[in-house]
Amino acid sequence: MDKGIENLVSARKLLKASVEKSKALELSLEKTGPRMDEINQRLPSLEVAIRPIRAQTDALSAVGGHINRAVVPAAAVLKVFDAIHGLEKSLSDPQLDLPGYLGVLKRLEEALRFLGENCGMAIQWLADIVEYLEDHKVADSRFISGLKTALKSLRELEAGEEKGRLDGGLLEVALDRLENEFRRLLTENSVPLPMSSPTLPGEQACIAPSPLPVAVIQKLQAILGRLIANGRLNNCISIYVEVRSSNVRASLQALNLDYLEISVSEFNNVASIEVYIAQWGKHLEFAVKHLFEAEYKLCNDVFERMGLDVWKSCFARIAAQAGILAFLQFGKTVTESKKDPIKLLKLLDIFASLSKLRLDFNRLFGGDACAEIQNLTRDLIKRVIEGACEIFWELLVQVELQRHAQPPADCSIPRVVTFITDYCNKLLGDDYKPILAQVLVIERSWKHEKFQERILVGELLNLVKAIELNLETWSKGYEDAASSYLFLMNNHWHLYKYLKGTKLGGLLGDSWLSEHEQYKEYYSAIFLRESWGKLPALLSREGLILFSGGRATARNLVKQRLKSFNEAFDDMYKKQSSWVIPDKDLRDKTCQVIIQTIVPVYRSYMQNYGPLVEQDPSASKYAKYTAQSLEKMFNSLFHPKPAKQGSFKVRQPSGKFNNGVVEQYQTSPTAVK
Repeated sequence: MDKGIENLVSARKLLKASVEKSKALELSLEKTGPRMDEINQRLPSLEVAIRPIRAQTDALSAVGGHINRAVVPAAAVLKVFDAIHGLEKSLSDPQLDLPGYLGVLKRLEEALRFLGENCGMAIQWLADIVEYLEDHKVADSRFISGLKTALKSLRELEAGEEKGRLDGGLLEVALDRLENEFRRLLTENSVPLPMSSPTLPGEQACIAPSPLPVAVIQKLQAILGRLIANGRLNNCISIYVEVRSSNVRASLQALNLDYLEISVSEFNNVASIEVYIAQWGKHLEFAVKHLFEAEYKLCNDVFERMGLDVWKSCFARIAAQAGILAFLQFGKTVTESKKDPIKLLKLLDIFASLSKLRLDFNRLFGGDACAEIQNLTRDLIKRVIEGACEIFWELLVQVELQRHAQPPADCSIPRVVTFITDYCNKLLGDDYKPILAQVLVIERSWKHEKFQERILVGELLNLVKAIELNLETWSKGYEDAASSYLFLMNNHWHLYKYLKGTKLGGLLGDSWLSEHEQYKEYYSAIFLRESWGKLPALLSREGLILFSGGRATARNLVKQRLKSFNEAFDDMYKKQSSWVIPDKDLRDKTCQVIIQTIVPVYRSYMQNYGPLVEQDPSASKYAKYTAQSLEKMFNSLFHPKPAKQGSFKVRQPSGKFNNGVVEQYQTSPTAVK
């Protein structure tokens, strides 16, 4: 019994010990699991570490030399790369220390140049090492795969657009700051010139010889040197053109150049923009000789080292953007306007302005860079010459076409007469004759014909002859002979008085002038005879000798004759009240002749026979006027009436009005001369 219990106890103890051992073993196994995982993870690296031991001996001995050859250039590249980032701290503000900034920038460029030249070589040496390790199985395949991925990234970086960013973009940032300094120097020193619009040739604002100080130009040149070395010339030119053209435009704003934008549809004829055309010539001369001249010199100073093509191209862009094209376009607009004689004078003004600036244009805007400006200028000159010559050669035809028009109802001077005489004198004057001759010479040369001055003079004299023929024709258009005589008196006097002492009068000669003076006297006498000269005969004294028993008869005769006089006077006065003698001297003289012809006769008649009717109840019907009232009424005759002023209407040979020619009236201005 006892022995059985002991066996049970022993079995129990053994079983308990076995359970405890199982638990210990279980705990030990739990702790061994993570260690096994760690060992499993370290096995690949251990395999790589012992791979060289497993590799062939000659492969292991050669790999050292390959590694050394690759590491040396790679280390040098890394050293320079570290130096580049060290330069970043040395880059100061270019505005505060431009020379220092440019010096550091140059060192940065040199360092990057070294990187650019040596990175490729270092990458190639590293690639050779990877290839060697792979071929000789000196390294693990996963290790080699990682090296290949890294090398691929390096090659893409070195060969692609990021090659210039081996410094992390430091050079680009530094160059951007330098461009900003270039712009700042230009902007702060490009001040619009203080000026006012010149109204007379001598009234031009004073301008400094150079628009930029020498020190600023030197800084700009230094900045350009570095920027151009880094391929930023176009950026510099764009900045320069933008700033300087804006400055020129600002300078021109004071001249009030809004008229340059006017279109053909915005004005009726050249005369309506005559003041703008006069300003155009002065403004163009001012802009070319001062503003564009200064920009031309400055472009040369700043971009001189870049070569002729660069700085001339830069100037051409400035000139185009600053407004020279607008000046040329305005001239073209004038040439496209309606044709009329005034336009000829304005075209000659434009030609004179361009001719005066010819040498400046050739010098400033010569070369391929200014081809657009040259083409527009040549086109403008061609249009001006063709337009001026077309109007000039058509003048005679236009005057002849006026011959079929009605004469002025007021017997005054047709506008075409005053216009053509004044116009011819202008064309013969010192201001226009040389220019017109030059224009005609050029026009004839295009046709391979020769021009002589007598052609110009002869054409103007033909205009006067045409006017004379027109006067004869017009004088026949009046139903009343007296109005025809007054008309001829007015016009012959005008031709004499207003051509005497003029260029045109000198060409026509003294005998021609005297002839017209005599014609004036002739028609003046006929006018008086055929009109007012008939009135004194109505106051006849025949049958008025008083005798006994004849007073009543005499009274009746006086009444009849005064009635006839009054009716004739009223009719003639009413008719001639609308007639005009524009010239004051001629008008006064004509009125005095009429007064001397009639008033003394009337006064004497009334003194002698007036008492016969004064006592009559109807005396006012016969003694209607006094000598003083007649004189006053005569002095009121022939005065110009306020009227609309115009010039002659120009017709085409077809008889239709030319839409391109200003309409002009047949009547003359009514201002007292």
